[in-house]
Amino acid sequence: MVIDAAKVSSVAHPSPVEIAKVAELLGRRPEVDFEVVVVDSRGEPVVIRNGPIMENGRPMPTRYWLVGRELSRLVARLEGDGGVQAAELAVDSDDLAAAHKRYATERDSQIPAGHVGPRPAGGVGGTRQGVKCLHTHLAHYLAVGDDPVGEWVVQQLEATDLG
Repeated sequence: MVIDAAKVSSVAHPSPVEIAKVAELLGRRPEVDFEVVVVDSRGEPVVIRNGPIMENGRPMPTRYWLVGRELSRLVARLEGDGGVQAAELAVDSDDLAAAHKRYATERDSQIPAGHVGPRPAGGVGGTRQGVKCLHTHLAHYLAVGDDPVGEWVVQQLEATDLG
């Protein structure tokens, strides 16, 4: 399997069509500002980059969100087969900690100056350490390219016929 995903230039505000597509993929209206940053070969959203604060003021720890339906299904299957624990064992813990730190630093740099409400915490997907969700790591890897767990997920998906 080859992952069908390509980075795209981000646009400050998604188009109404992109908003509708992401809402359909999520099964609800997005509650945070976002940009489509990775699409498939048909131009459909695969990864979105979220702002750090939701419309209601709650923190949004998940900066990169895997929204592509088929890829999300394949990653869910990998998780169901013990992928979270396998990834944690396979990836160097120092490399993983560094990825969490980079993720948090990028997300936190987008918090508006003067924000006084709650702030997002943790690294990839809000995780403070270890691996919680392969989807968020893969989204981070596809968008940024510097996530050892996301890279491991790609290797697993490409080595296994999960479709």
